[in-house]
Amino acid sequence: MKGYSSRDVARLLGLTVAQVRAFARDGFLTPGRGAKGALRFSFQDLVILRTAKALVAARIPARRIHRALKKLRLELPRGRSLAELRITAEGDRIVVSDGTTAWNPESGQTHLDFAVSDLATRAAPIARRTAQAARAAEGDLDAGDWYELGLELEAVDPGEARDAYRRALELDAHHADAHVNLGRLLHEQGMVEEAERHYRLALDDDRGHATAAFNLGIALEDLHRAADAIEAYRAALAADPRLADAHFNVARLYEAVGKRAAALKHLGTYKRLTEPR
Repeated sequence: MKGYSSRDVARLLGLTVAQVRAFARDGFLTPGRGAKGALRFSFQDLVILRTAKALVAARIPARRIHRALKKLRLELPRGRSLAELRITAEGDRIVVSDGTTAWNPESGQTHLDFAVSDLATRAAPIARRTAQAARAAEGDLDAGDWYELGLELEAVDPGEARDAYRRALELDAHHADAHVNLGRLLHEQGMVEEAERHYRLALDDDRGHATAAFNLGIALEDLHRAADAIEAYRAALAADPRLADAHFNVARLYEAVGKRAAALKHLGTYKRLTEPR
């Protein structure tokens, strides 16, 4: 389901095909193999390569670039849209931000600032061709294939991504991650009650799915059900005590209902988790 050839990547990013292949050999990308063994790249690979190009242009030593990009690959959110991200530089660290939280893969000092949405716009025509090819071969695809295609399409065409997740669920109604991601895309469309349904279906299949519980909390807040939202955030934290945003959100809700001690406890944990190291 990786939809970009070496030539596509080179054209999108202003690199040579040889440079793309060299970066792929360095081990911080995750290309697949297409027909005759040709490399196929994901949209996440494009984001990493776009960052690599900027670091090379800033004359950062190769060892530091490799260290930064390997960490960036691990830190990029999987199972959520990359198009929301902005990648900048802050001191000697790369900063990846989604508008509410930021994390800092290690890097050398440079000037770096680009919105992933700009890259998504340029990549969209290629991604749509991948989706068309998938529909033509749908009899050969399983639920996992459609889910992976949905991940690839989220940043460039949310409508196609929703369709891919629905197809995944038609083949496997218990695919929790597909429920979560479809729910989030529906939530972004304003279909909050439908999103809530998918989050709960995900939790029915996996009670420890921290992302499903966290997203459910946000949906319940949007539906003005604060008490239920607190319980959802508590469930998210039971599954993942290091989920900083859940600590922040539940602290805010506790403050609103006058539970100041509980609010301060969670806010303190949030600050410890988000302080630069």
